Amino acid sequence: MKVPIRFGRGEVQIEIPDENLGGILKMNPVSPIDDPVSAVYTALRRPIKTPPLSELARGKSSACVVISDITRPVPNRIILPPILETLEKSGISRGRITILIATGIHRPNLGEELEELVGEEIMHNYRIVNHYSGKPETHLYLGKTKRGTPVYLDRTYLEADLKILTGLIEPHLMAGFSGGRKSICPGISSVETMKYAHGPMLLEDERAAPGILEGNPFHEEATEVAMMAGVDFILNVTIDEKRRITGVFAGDLVGAHLAGVRFCERAVKVVVDEPADIVVTSSAGYPLDTTFYQAIKGAVGVLDVVKPGGTIILIAECSEGIGSEPFTKLMIETKDLDKFIRDLYDLDKFVVDQWQFEELVKVLRKAEVYCYSTGIDYETLKELFVVPLRSPQEGLDRALGKHGSRARVYAVPEGPYVLPMVRR
Repeated sequence: MKVPIRFGRGEVQIEIPDENLGGILKMNPVSPIDDPVSAVYTALRRPIKTPPLSELARGKSSACVVISDITRPVPNRIILPPILETLEKSGISRGRITILIATGIHRPNLGEELEELVGEEIMHNYRIVNHYSGKPETHLYLGKTKRGTPVYLDRTYLEADLKILTGLIEPHLMAGFSGGRKSICPGISSVETMKYAHGPMLLEDERAAPGILEGNPFHEEATEVAMMAGVDFILNVTIDEKRRITGVFAGDLVGAHLAGVRFCERAVKVVVDEPADIVVTSSAGYPLDTTFYQAIKGAVGVLDVVKPGGTIILIAECSEGIGSEPFTKLMIETKDLDKFIRDLYDLDKFVVDQWQFEELVKVLRKAEVYCYSTGIDYETLKELFVVPLRSPQEGLDRALGKHGSRARVYAVPEGPYVLPMVRR
C-alpha cells in the first residue's frame, strides 16, 4: 500500500507491503468548527474560570498578547483579530497593545516570515516584538521556583497591565502537551532560566514525555514559572490534519488549558495492541520539519510504539538544515553519547539547544533511527547519529531486511501531532 507522509509543504510516498502494515496511525476524526471566528468571539465572552476578556481589559492601560513563533502552525489570522478588537473596544488604545513573539530560544521572526505569522494588516498596524532569550537586559528577575530554577522573563510582558497568552495545544515531547504555560516557559524565558528548566534533572525523568501531565516535572516547573509571571487570560486552539480549528479554549491558565488538553487527547491518542518492529514517521511537514532540531520530535513521538531494538524511519525535509549554530556544532563534535549525557549535569558545559540532542539520545537508547532529508546532505546526516537514506523506500527496504519479512510496520504520517500508545 502506498502511504503519503508529510514532508515540507507537501508529502512523499512510501510503499508498505500489505502483509507488513500494522496500521496507519492518524488523528481520530474531529469535525472542524464551521465558523472559527465566531467561536473565538464566543470563547472571549464566555471563558473558562475567568471573567470575559472585555471585563478584564476594562480600566487597564496596556496589554501584551503572546503568540507562538513560526515553528507552530497557530492560526493567528483567525484568533488575533477578535482579541485585539476586544482590547481596543474595552479602552486599551492600539498604541498600548504589544504582540510578543514567544521565540523561546529560537531565532526571531522578521520580514516575510513575520507577515506569514500574523498577516499583513496586523504586521503593519500593531507593535510586534520578538523575545530574545540571550539578551539579559530584556528580562526581569522574579526569584526562584521550588526546585531552584532562577526565573528571568521578558520585561515587555511583565510590565504590561494585562497579560494574555495564545497558542496551540498538541502533544509535546517534554511537556506532555503544548499550549498554556509553555508560552511563558520556554516561550519568553531567558536562556539562564532554561539551563535549569530544560536541564537533565527534569528531562531525564521518564514522565517528561508526550501525553503525560501528571507527575511530569517539566510541566510542573513551567506552570510554576507561569504563575510567577502572572497570566490574566489564555486562548488556545486545537487543529486537525488540515490545520483547521477544532476547538477553542479560553480563560484561566490552568483550567482552560486542561480543558483543551482533554479535548486534544481524545483527538490525537491512538492506541495499538503491540509495538512494531518498524515505525515510519515524519515531523508533520512545514513548519515543524524545517530543521533537524525540530524533526527529532517526530522520532520521540513514536517511541512508545516501536519495539526495543526496532527501527524508526524519520522523514523530514529540514529545509533550514540542522538547527542553531550551537546545536549543530554540539551534534557534529559529539562522538561519545554517554559522555554527552554526563556532561549535561555540568552547568559549566551548558550548550543552547542541548536538550533536543538529549531527546534524540532517549530515542537511540531504544531504537535505531533512519533519516531521509533533502535539506541535509547524506554525509552530514551520518554525523547526526542516524542512518542516512537516499529515499524513504530505501529505508523501509533496509529495515525489512533487518527485521525480517514478517516485521510489523506502523506509519504515522502526521508525526508528533499524533499520540500513538501501546495498550496497557
